[in-house]
Amino acid sequence: MSSPSSPCWYLYVVETAGGALYTGITTDVARRLAEHAAGRGAKALRGRGPLLLRHQEAVGSRSEALRLEAVVKRLSATDKRAWLSRRGSP
Repeated sequence: MSSPSSPCWYLYVVETAGGALYTGITTDVARRLAEHAAGRGAKALRGRGPLLLRHQEAVGSRSEALRLEAVVKRLSATDKRAWLSRRGSP
């Protein structure tokens, strides 16, 4: 996982009002969601709210988070929803 001095990274999945799923990583999920809600950050989410946090999980290091993010982003929408179900997300 991460060393005591390095921040813990999280993978998160947000659902837009239209049902699209967005996957990202951050060290502070609440701050990142507030940025998305304010229209800062990912252009893919601007004007697509309200946004619903569907999943978050501590991953560890940034490199581990980036690897998991890449895996999840490669999934089709159907497969991503199945991945979320297996992880216990609604």
